[in-house]
Amino acid sequence: MTKCLLAAFLLLPLPAAAASVEQTITALEEQVNAAYQVNDLPKYFSFYAADFRGMFPDGVASKAKYVKDWSAFIASGGRIVKFTYSGLVVQVSPDADAAVASYHAVATTKNPGKPVEADKYDETDVWYKRSAGWQLVEVHYSNVP
Repeated sequence: MTKCLLAAFLLLPLPAAAASVEQTITALEEQVNAAYQVNDLPKYFSFYAADFRGMFPDGVASKAKYVKDWSAFIASGGRIVKFTYSGLVVQVSPDADAAVASYHAVATTKNPGKPVEADKYDETDVWYKRSAGWQLVEVHYSNVP
């Protein structure tokens, strides 16, 4: 009987692994969003995988395009003034090697020659665990009216 119970226990999913991944992704979201808010582009883009794809309100971008476009925006005098997010939910894959983080965000942005504006988004970030560690492979921003 004891052997049957032990075998059944070993077949159960490991919620601790999922909880650990959830904590890791929560911490990574804090780090990537902190770098975004202070316009630290090297740190910000260090979280992104080489095969990253972003689905933004103005179109789809590869990592190379996103780095180029966002770097040009910052070089032109644009910047993030403030970035806040709330309602973070992290879902972990059964194998604990992928996670989806979603939340509501407000990006207060200074565009050159324009007043500061606050835009509301719903954001979804997809993270994969790879040999180099956890990396962002997809981001999707949707405008919230």
